[in-house]
Amino acid sequence: MLVRNGKVFCCEGCFLGKLADKNYKQERDVTYLALAESLITALDAREHETGLHSKRVACHTHVLARRFTSDNEQLRQIYWGALLHDIGKIAIPDTILLKNGPLTEKEWFVMRSHPQRGYEIVAEVSFLQEASQIILYHEERYDGEGYPEGLVGESIPWGARLFSVIDTLDAITSDRPYREGKSFDEAKEEIISQSNRQFDPQAVEAFLAEETVLREMAEMKCIAQPDIWEYGET
Repeated sequence: MLVRNGKVFCCEGCFLGKLADKNYKQERDVTYLALAESLITALDAREHETGLHSKRVACHTHVLARRFTSDNEQLRQIYWGALLHDIGKIAIPDTILLKNGPLTEKEWFVMRSHPQRGYEIVAEVSFLQEASQIILYHEERYDGEGYPEGLVGESIPWGARLFSVIDTLDAITSDRPYREGKSFDEAKEEIISQSNRQFDPQAVEAFLAEETVLREMAEMKCIAQPDIWEYGET
């Protein structure tokens, strides 16, 4: 019998096997993260703000998700889904994606295909199965007025419901070519006003509960990677 860090192992080989498994999981998740971020870098090559936006909303959505789960695997899926939410825009023609000026109805039809296209890009990637649901449904609204399927309420995956609040926060507080970013308080007012309409009321409650952290992150435009790729001692 062998005791390491308060845990009992039947033999040295069992302990070493557990340690090897831990190292494998760390290396695997570092690789997975690098792949996800490389996809966003590819999108950023076309839309220069997208990468920073995507990393911000991934980190901020993680803050909300921690209020609902402490499971690191779920948190990683939420992070990846938020990070890759716009990956389908890679399939949108430059004439539409980079157009200066309002889109026509036909062009909007094409633009609104990006959640489905993003889902198709990652659907066969085994480690992004739950994340793919955020990608597919991130444009849905709690009241059923979103797309691509017009889902209502809790039929929308919970990660997508959390993401929706954060995406709006970042959109309002970030500078755009046609306007300067607004204050956190203005974004907060809009988010509260859309509770039970655009947003899940529980997601809004989580946003208000994490206001201090999110306000600081939004004002700093923080893209610090959350601590969800760490493993405890064996």
